[in-house]
Parts: sequence; C-alpha cells; structure tokens
Amino acid sequence: MNKQRVIPLIVATALFMENMDSTVIATSLPAIARDIGTSPLTLKLAITSYLLSLAVFIPASGWTADRFGARRVFSSAVAVFMIGSIGCALANSVENFVFARILQGMGGAMMTPVGRLVLLRSVDKSALVGAMAWVTIPALIGPVIGPPVGGFITTYFSWHWIFLINIPIGIVGIIMALRFIDPIKSDNPEPFDLTGMVLAGIGLAGLAFGLSVAGLNLLPWSVVASLVAIGAISMTLYVRHSWRTNSPVLDFSLLRLPTLRASIVGGFMFRLGIGALPFLLPLLMQLGFGLSPFQSGLV
Repeated sequence: MNKQRVIPLIVATALFMENMDSTVIATSLPAIARDIGTSPLTLKLAITSYLLSLAVFIPASGWTADRFGARRVFSSAVAVFMIGSIGCALANSVENFVFARILQGMGGAMMTPVGRLVLLRSVDKSALVGAMAWVTIPALIGPVIGPPVGGFITTYFSWHWIFLINIPIGIVGIIMALRFIDPIKSDNPEPFDLTGMVLAGIGLAGLAFGLSVAGLNLLPWSVVASLVAIGAISMTLYVRHSWRTNSPVLDFSLLRLPTLRASIVGGFMFRLGIGALPFLLPLLMQLGFGLSPFQSGLV
C-alpha cells in the first residue's frame, strides 16, 4: 500500500477518535450526571480535566517520540486513550470519571502531536499539503457526527457506549501503526527539561483547575485561591527558567514570530467562544427546553 496515503489515514484515525470523543460527551452529560449522582455543571470537571491533562503532557510529546521512537509512542498513546475510554464507561462516581478523563488526556497528549510528527517525517515535502488534507478531512468528521451520535446512543441505548466505540477504532489504529509507521527516533535527542516540565505542569494545573472549580462549591475559596496563586507563581518561575535553558519544554521565544503570535492570540479569543458552545448548547436544549439527548445533538 502507498505510505503517502496510508500514514495520513492512520494519523487521521487518531484525530477522528479524539475529536469525536471530545464532542460526543457534551450531549450525554445530563444522563451521565444522573447516573453517577451529580449535577451536569459539576461534570464540566470531566471536560476541564481532559484539557488540563493535554496541556500538562503535550510539552513532553516531542522529546518522548525522539527518545523512544514515534511508532512506539503513538501506538502506546492510542492504547492509553482506549484504557481511559474504558475507565469512563465503567465510572460510577465523579472522582472515577475525572480520573479516567485525565488518563484519556494523557493518551491524547501523545497521540495527536506525535501523529503529526510522524506525518512530517514520513511524507515527502512535495506531498505534504495533500497528506494534510487526508488527515484533516476525516478528523473533522468527528466533531460533526459526535453530538448526534452521542445523543442517539444515550437516548436509545446507554451513555456508556459512547466511550466504548473508541475501542474498535483504536485497535485498527494500533495495528495499522505497527505495520506501516517506521520506528522514527532521534540518535541524539536534546536533554529533557524536567525542571521546566514540573514548573509548567504545576502552573497550568493550578491555574486551570483552580479557575474551573471556582463557583462550584466543591472546595473552599481559600483552597481555590491557593491553587490559582500556586499556578501563577509556578508559571512565573517557569518563564524565568525558560530564559536560562537551551531547550525549554515550552519555548516562548517563538512568540516573536509575528505569524505565530497572531495565530495564538486570535485563536485564543476564538476558542473562548467556540470551546464553550458545544458544552453549553446541549445543556440548554436538554435542561432548559426539555429535549432528549438525540434531539439536542441534532440542533
């Protein structure tokens, strides 16, 4: 088979699974909340914890692929994502559900960046634009069909199955990756910035988790304020650390590039709105207007 087509489709499988999982859960949140005995708004922690896990572990993805090989890391990441999906299906409490989502985020943090790295290192530069189309188009199908599929499964079957549908997709992805992806790795990987990883991880975790639990009355305000303060201090220390190291885990000097800076600033403002819409709209349709999960997924 032509690797110029097969490898983009393998990467697209991982992106499809991740994008679909992140949207399929939105229409099922009220049903999940009823089953595990909590409120739908409290379950925003399940979405936040997934994104938080992504933010903490993505910086290590490039070094991990160089050190252990892209094929091994990509396949392992898909397997971890599948284990997290099974954990979500079996969860019977908020704590278990959030832990399983964190595990999914750990897999997703390695799965998507390493998949794109495989694409860049395996496909000829002349065919890269076409390969990116093969990756992007199937991956964009996930967010489109995710809400109606999630609503249909939740209405007529059980919300547990919205996570178990990842298993056959993941198995196909692992088999194809082990067969067609070369064991790409660097002979001389850069030293890993462990100090930066710890500081950035604590900073991102403290800020994101502290702000996400604010107003939910899950933790005292003193604890919430402490989390946000620790996160802010840790990120400040990381910025100072990144100036003194040759291989920072997050290289903020790249923001000097005008195109990248404009993309990040504009993308941040865009995602503030577009990221909240898939979470709030199904809740409005189900809790406010009394629609079924399937009906809210079709809106």
